[in-house]
Amino acid sequence: MANYPELKGKVAVITGSSKGLGRAIAERYAKEGVHVVLNYRSSEDEMNKVIQGIEAAGGKAVAVKGDVAEEDLAEKMIETAVSEFGKMDIFVNNAGVQVEAKTHEMELDNWKKIIDTNLTGTFLGVRAALKYFVDHEIQGNIINMSSVHEVIPRSGYTHYAASKGGVKMFTKSVALEYAPNKIRVNGIAPGAIDTPINEETMQDPEEKKGLEALIPTHEIGRPEQIAAVAAWLASDESSYVTGATIFADGGLSLYPSFGPENKVQ
Repeated sequence: MANYPELKGKVAVITGSSKGLGRAIAERYAKEGVHVVLNYRSSEDEMNKVIQGIEAAGGKAVAVKGDVAEEDLAEKMIETAVSEFGKMDIFVNNAGVQVEAKTHEMELDNWKKIIDTNLTGTFLGVRAALKYFVDHEIQGNIINMSSVHEVIPRSGYTHYAASKGGVKMFTKSVALEYAPNKIRVNGIAPGAIDTPINEETMQDPEEKKGLEALIPTHEIGRPEQIAAVAAWLASDESSYVTGATIFADGGLSLYPSFGPENKVQ
């Protein structure tokens, strides 16, 4: 059932949408009546399953293959949106990667892989969306997927934290620059979510228990909970929100060690 009727007939581009959070956002948007242009880098079978599910539920979806670090992918996705559905209203920069590495042992290629996907990929998507919105005088909507690690340091993932810290300030700066154009730019910062990126932790009872202990609500999030935030940010109900990062993390970013269960005050 749709919660935001004003979204019906709108068109969204969503990067990294063959699985995880991107898939959940695509499926939620489709339920709201949004036509979606999806993206995958290599998993064509997974992408086809997503499209089939959306179409079986009465939605409309097409996919574009490519890496978000490639300069022309975002333009291709927007061109596809226009050719297939006549326009674009929403651009979601969701694609992201993380790889563990101690900083003093980190290969430059490892650093570049994370920054190119998480930060440069976001820039390329935002730039293409802005060009389209400005050229067509559209009061568009851009949503960037960040992480709690835009504010929480992460040992062993310094390149990942740096990329998400960059997404935070990039989102705010772009929102400020294009507010006069009525183009809204916001971020979502998920905490620990049950997605393929956390598959190993979810399958290890001890690791899962340890992770849940770090979260004030003691629960790992579901992709649909993040998709709900993405739907709200795309809706008219959030029309006065720009330059914000919405944390959907079960309280993970609230300094849980100072919570009532730890008595560290």
